[in-house]
This record gives sequence, structure tokens and C-alpha cells, in this order.
Amino acid sequence: MQQQDSGFHILAKPIGPVCNLGCRYCFYLEKEALYPAKTGIWDWVMPDEILEEFIRQYIKSQDAPVVNFAWQGGEPTMLGVDYFRKAVELQKKHANGVRIENTIQTNGILLDDTWCEFLAENDFLVGLSLDGPQHLHDRYRMDKGGAPSFDRVMLGVKALKKHGVEFNTLTVVPRHNADYPLEIYRFLREIGHGFMQFIPIVERAAAEATPEGLLLVSPDSETPAKVSEWSVDPLQYGRFLSAIFDDWVRSDVGKVYIQIFDVTLAAWVGMEPALCVFQKTCGSSAVIEHNGDIYSCDHYVYPENRLGNIMDQPLESMVRSARQAQFGKKKLDSLPRQCLDCGVRFVCNGECPKHRFVKAGKGGGDLNYLCRGYKAFFTHVKPYMDFMAAELREKRPPANVMLWLRQREMAEAGRNDPCPCGSGKKFKRCCGR
Repeated sequence: MQQQDSGFHILAKPIGPVCNLGCRYCFYLEKEALYPAKTGIWDWVMPDEILEEFIRQYIKSQDAPVVNFAWQGGEPTMLGVDYFRKAVELQKKHANGVRIENTIQTNGILLDDTWCEFLAENDFLVGLSLDGPQHLHDRYRMDKGGAPSFDRVMLGVKALKKHGVEFNTLTVVPRHNADYPLEIYRFLREIGHGFMQFIPIVERAAAEATPEGLLLVSPDSETPAKVSEWSVDPLQYGRFLSAIFDDWVRSDVGKVYIQIFDVTLAAWVGMEPALCVFQKTCGSSAVIEHNGDIYSCDHYVYPENRLGNIMDQPLESMVRSARQAQFGKKKLDSLPRQCLDCGVRFVCNGECPKHRFVKAGKGGGDLNYLCRGYKAFFTHVKPYMDFMAAELREKRPPANVMLWLRQREMAEAGRNDPCPCGSGKKFKRCCGR
């Protein structure tokens, strides 16, 4: 039976790539080069007529009772609260009976009482970029003048909590920070937050910029390029995820929600992954830039992936075009034999095509750069995922895995081993008594 069309999603960038930070690993800052005739920040603001046309068309094109708007940048809060008050009013104007939900991704440094009152009143879900404790966060996330941003972000966290704004943390994992998995995880957990996303950094830089001024190469580029110094090592990323998982599975299942763990468990029970990078095909998540240009994907904002402009062509016709369908189908069609025969393919499906640039060897094709790391992680979590999936099938909570693991470790513990409960005592003087 053919799966029903689930619609499409648009990531809106109403201020384009303009940001008040200059994060060293950011892949989107250089997109300013695609729109060079700008004289100041306000030239980058999505005009009212494009904003309304986007909102109107996006709501109209969605055959669903709930329509979700995702606002990103650059840094969208630079537009000010009044800009988003206007956006919310336009959503109400064109809602036509559907419920509207909003998410906004922010670096957090402009969040204050005024912002958080607005976000709370309008039920915005906030994705907050936070890379861990201060010495790790500030290594890459500095402002344009090179000043650290951590203290300002934590003031934003305080304001979010004060006003009861729901938020997720978005934690980028570059090469340096990937060596501190437990320090990062426990910090995020200790600030009182229970929803986390970990985003691996993988970028390739060419020796010379393109005619458009882009240094980070297109995923399909044949230009010689090297993996950037800040990109995470594949096995390092696998160890990073595994270390956090081992901490999480002992005490935090059902209390802390980590996107990749949820997606993995969903795949283990036979569900289609909700995260686009792990789906069999892609192409259902496009981007609208500040001037109305539509691109195939957030990671494919290159001239060759521009689908058109919303003021010239209907949004739905661009996103559902044969060209975009082919873009999405290529993810599956280009899987190398090594992927097709892999035992964990059902989870990752070759991950994001952006990262496929490693020659596969036997059978040909391009493997995902992160392949070894993902394979190591999915193999590591298999016994726990098997147990949690079985619990779900029996309509029991997957959090039972914590008791199962504790009992298993108790049975295997020697009298003089550290007690599995984590007390720091020997087993014979703790739970072994």
C-alpha cells in the first residue's frame, strides 16, 4: 500500500544568513555572498509583501489541521519582537480554521523579558543553540568582535525559564567538543532541560572560493576540497553518542529526551524515522530565503539548487516539482552497495546526502563521512534498543530498561567491583549486601 503524502515543510529565513554571532563552524554565514548588493542589515529583512505571501501560500498548501512555521536565520531575533507580532497576526488572518504552531531557532543572546513574554503568550517552541559549559561553548560561538557569548546565552535561558517558554537545546558537535560527551550532557541536564539535539559538524572547504564567493563546497561539487579542521571525526562522533547513551540509559530514560535516541528507537520498532537525515528519501523540507527564493534544502542553498521565487511561482508547485522529487529520490538511488548490505541501514538509510563524499570501494559509490561512527553507535545500543522495542510492543514503558540493566549488572558484578548503582562503594559493601 502506498504511503499517504505527508506534505512538506519550509524553513523560513526572514533575515537570511545575517547573524550577531560569528561562530567559527557556521556553514550559513557565507551565504551572504549569494546576495551581495546589500548595504546594511535592514536590506536583509524579508519585506512585508513576501512575508504575507509566504504565510498565505504555506497555510493554503498544507492539508492538515495543524500547520507549523519554523523560523531560523542567521539570527531571527535580530528582527525584533514587533516583526514576529506581525507574522502572528498574518497567520491568524490566513489561518482559515487550522491551528498554527511556531518554532524559532535562536542563539539566545537577545532573549529578554519582552521576547519571552511574547514567546510564551504565543506558544512558540524555542530551539536554543548551546554547546555545553562555558569553556566548550565559547570555543566556537563568539560574536563578530571575537567576544564570548556564553554568559549572554545563560541570561536568555534564565528568561525562558522565568516565563515558562518551552525550549529544546541544539548542541553542535565539532571536533574539539566531541571529546567531552559526559561534561556536555550533564551540563545540559543540570540546567534543568530535558530535550536535547546533538548536531555533528561536517564541512568541506575548497582552496579557493567559487565565483559566487562560497568557500564551503556544495555537496555535489567536484571541486577538490578538504574536510574542515572543526569537523568531527566519524568514530569520535560514534563514541560521543555512545558515552552519552550509556549515562542516559542508566538513569534518565523517560526523563531526558534526546532526539537521536528517540529516532533510533522508532526505527527499532519499524517506524519511519521522523528526522529527515535518516529517512529513505528527502526533499520534503525546503528553505525560503529573505527575498522569497526557494531552495531544495537548508544544506543545499547553492545557485544550482534554487527552485524559484515565491513571488513568481506558487510555493507548492516548486516544492512538488519533478526537479525537487528527483532531488529527494536521489538519496535512495545513490546508496552504494556497502550501504544496501549494511545491518543498520534500517536506522540511518545512508544519513544526509550532504555528507556522502567518501569512496565506498567495493561496489562503488559514495559512503557517508559519518558512516563508521553511526555504525559503531547503532551496534553499541542494539541490546538496549532490542529490550525497549520489546517493552513497547507489550505496551510497557521503555524506561523499564533501567531496571533491566541494573539487574543484569548486579548479576555480573564481582564482590570487589564498584557497585553498579553508582554509589562509589564496592559491590559487597553496597547492593551486594
